[in-house]
Formats: sequence, structure tokens, C-alpha cells
Amino acid sequence: MDHVNRFESRTTFALLRLEYGVALVVCSVLFLLHLSEVRWWPAVLLFVYIDVIGYLPGAVAHRRARGGDIPKVYYVLYNTMHSLVTNAIVVGTWALVAGFEWALLAVPIHLCGDRALFGNFLKSFKVRFEPVRLPAFAEFERRLTERDGPSPRLPERV
Repeated sequence: MDHVNRFESRTTFALLRLEYGVALVVCSVLFLLHLSEVRWWPAVLLFVYIDVIGYLPGAVAHRRARGGDIPKVYYVLYNTMHSLVTNAIVVGTWALVAGFEWALLAVPIHLCGDRALFGNFLKSFKVRFEPVRLPAFAEFERRLTERDGPSPRLPERV
């Protein structure tokens, strides 16, 4: 919503996902236009390494914990591997060492796909590793959307 009230309404969350959807389409079209130039082993490796390192260990731990708490290291792994910053470093390093190639688009396709198609962004330590709707948040959202009248007035600064 804003930097003070850190949540998204359904509309702003949909708009955020739409932005990533546009990026997903752009990267996918570029990938398809250069399909004959794509080296497939690097493309597959770059697409799957994010989840092999960042998601699968936490998903297994979550299932073993039967919905209970899991160590924060799994959240850190997920957030690190699904970070645009981390992956910009990976793609940049790859391009510097091995040169640019179209297979590198597998990284933004994965990340933008996660965000646009599934709504998966970075994970907070305060919620379950696999999302579950919190009753307190559901109540908050209900109250926010049912609110009548204009936006609340902000206190004036003195």
C-alpha cells in the first residue's frame, strides 16, 4: 500500500503482478524469437537452479513439519534465490565470464513467472513457508474493504 502500511490491496497486488506479467511476456517473446540460438542445458539449469536451491529444501522441511514452524534458513534460501539482485549478479557474472547468451532469459522468465502467474514474492519470517490465509489478515482486509466514506484524514503536522 505504502512504505508505512506495508500490505497490498487486491487491486494493487493485481497491478504488481500485471507489471511482472508484462516483463514475463517481453522475456518470453525474446526467448522464442531466438529459440534456435538458445543453448538448452544452460537454459534448463538457469531455470531450475532457483527452485532446487531456494524452494525445494523449504518445501520438504515444511511438509515434514506438517505445517509447523521450520528453521528461518529455508526462508533465507528462498528469498536469496528468488531475489532479483542475486539473480542479476548470477546473470551478470555469467555474461562477463562466458558471454551473453539467450539462455540467460530463463532467469527472468522464472522470476517473473513466479510473481505474475503464482503471486509468489519474497517470504516473510512471520508466515508459514507455504501460504495459509491468516484469520487476522482476513478480518483486517474485510474491515478495510467494507469501510464507508472517504479516506481517513491524516493528522496535520505542526
